[in-house]
Amino acid sequence: MKVLGINAVFHDSAAALVIDGETVAAAEEERFNRRKHAKECNPFSAWEPPAQSAAWCLEKARITPQDLDAIAYSYDPDLAQQPSSDLSATDWEGLRTLYVRQAPFFLRTALPGLPVERTHFVRHHVAHAASAYLASPYRNCSVLVLDGRGECGSYLAGRVIDGNLHILATQDLPHSVGLRYEEATMQLGFRRSSDEYKVMGLAAYGRPVHQEYFRQAMRVRDGGFQTDPIDWDALCPQRGETDPFTQVHADLAAGIQTRVEEMLLELGHWLHACTGDDVLTMAGGVALNCVANARLASEGPFKTIWVQPASGDAGTALGAAQYTAHRLGDRVRPMSTAALGRSWSEAELERWLMEAAIAFERPTSIADATAQIIANDGIVAWFQGQSEYGPRALGHRSLLANPKFCDNLERLNNIKGREQFRPVAPMVLEKRAHEIFEGQLPSPYMLFTHRVRDAWREKIPAVVHVDGTARVQTVDGHDEPLVAEMLEAVAARTGVPVVVNTSLNTAGRPMVDAPRDALECFGSAPIDALAIGPFLVRRNGARL
Repeated sequence: MKVLGINAVFHDSAAALVIDGETVAAAEEERFNRRKHAKECNPFSAWEPPAQSAAWCLEKARITPQDLDAIAYSYDPDLAQQPSSDLSATDWEGLRTLYVRQAPFFLRTALPGLPVERTHFVRHHVAHAASAYLASPYRNCSVLVLDGRGECGSYLAGRVIDGNLHILATQDLPHSVGLRYEEATMQLGFRRSSDEYKVMGLAAYGRPVHQEYFRQAMRVRDGGFQTDPIDWDALCPQRGETDPFTQVHADLAAGIQTRVEEMLLELGHWLHACTGDDVLTMAGGVALNCVANARLASEGPFKTIWVQPASGDAGTALGAAQYTAHRLGDRVRPMSTAALGRSWSEAELERWLMEAAIAFERPTSIADATAQIIANDGIVAWFQGQSEYGPRALGHRSLLANPKFCDNLERLNNIKGREQFRPVAPMVLEKRAHEIFEGQLPSPYMLFTHRVRDAWREKIPAVVHVDGTARVQTVDGHDEPLVAEMLEAVAARTGVPVVVNTSLNTAGRPMVDAPRDALECFGSAPIDALAIGPFLVRRNGARL
C-alpha cells in the first residue's frame, strides 16, 4: 500500500509517505515555505495544505498522486463541531470543520490527479498515538497522548497489543493541559502554540510558588483531568514582548511546568495500573517537554519510555499514514531514524557553492576538519545528509561548538537571536554517555533531560543548564557514522567526547533545510565555518 499522510488542520503542517509499511519520506511544510510552523494556528488556515512537502514525498518515492492507495488526514471532521448554515464571525470552529472536509480537494489543486475518494480521516489523537506506538520498536506497549486539542478532546491513553490500539481513557475539551500551558506561554510574553519550550527553559530559574493554586485548578481524576480557568493576571502581570524578565515571570513558568510534570506522573501511574506494561510510548505536543519526560522516566512506573521525535502536530502526518496502512493490512515497520527529509548529492552541493561564488575546499575528512575548528573554539554550521523530521536538530542541520568554553552559550544565543536564559544541548558518543550524564540513556532524539555528573560540570559548562541538567542527544556510530567520526575526532583533540548541538537557524526562522538556506544563514551570522556535505567554507578572520 502507498499511503500519504497529511497534517494541515492547526499548525506544523507536514506530509509523510508510507509504502508497504515502510516510512520512506516525512517533512514539515515550514522547511519548504520558510514560514515558522508553516502557517498561523487559527481556523482560517485550515484550508492551506502542505503542498510542497507532499509533492516532495511523492517525488522522493518516484510515484504520482494517482499511484496512492490512500490519503490519510490527521483530523476527523465527524468528531468536531459541525458547521452551521451561518458561518459568521462567532462560528469559527464550524469554518475549520468545513475546510477540513474540503482539504483533499485543496490538496488536489497542488497534486493534480490525487484520488480524493481514497481519503481516510483519522482522529487527531489516534494519529498522534499511532505515530508513537507504530513508529516505535514495540508492538505491545502503553501509549499516552497529551496536547492542546484535537477535534473535541485533549488527551488519549491506551494499550497496544500486536499493533492494535485499545483506548482506555480520553478527555473532552475545554479541559486541556496543553492549552493551560499555552496560556502561560502567552502570559509570559511569548507566542502561544510556538514558544512553549521557552517556558520550560525559563522554569529552571524560578520557584513553584503558586503550586497549590495550580493543583487546585488542574486536577487528575479517574484517568482524565479537569482544568479550570486560571486568573493569570492574579499570578503574574502580562509581560510585553520586549519587557525584561523578572523573578515573578520565572516563578510562574516554574509553577505551570511543575504542575504539568506532576499531572504526567499521575496519569502515567494510572495507565500503568491499568496495563502493567513495561513500555510507554508517547506523542502529542506535551511529549516535547523533555523535563517532564525525564521526570516520568525517573519517578514513574514504566521501565522504558519511547517518545516519537516529531511529537507535535507535524508527527500526526506520519501517524495517520501508519495507522491507515495498518488498517489496510500492511505490517508497519518502526522508524529507524528521524532523518526522513530532503538531501542533496555532492555534485548538487558543489554547484550551489559555485553559483554562490564562495571560496570552499574539500578536506580529506570533513569530520576531522570540523573537529579541528571546534577544538580551536570555532562555531560550525553542519549541513549533512537528510534533514530531520521534528523540531530537534540531530546532527544533520546543526550549529556545533566546543562545550568547554562557558561563553559559547552566549555566543550561540547571540547568533540565533535568542533569549540568554535558553540552554543549548550536548551531543555525545553513546558509548561514553553514562560517564557524563545520569538519566534515561540512550537518548538519540534529544527528548529527555539528564543530570550532568558532578565531575563533568566544569568540563562542559556551555551545555549545563542553571539546574545542573542538559538535554542530551546520544550518537551511535552505527546509525550516525559521520557524526560519530566527528565526535571521536573532537575527543582526540580536547579530551571531551561532547559537542554543543543546537538547530541551524536564527530566531523566528525554520530550521535550515536546503543548501540555499544554509548559505543564507552562514552569510548572515557570525559563524566560523560551514561544513556542507564533504565541502568546507571558512569565514575570513574566523577562529579556525
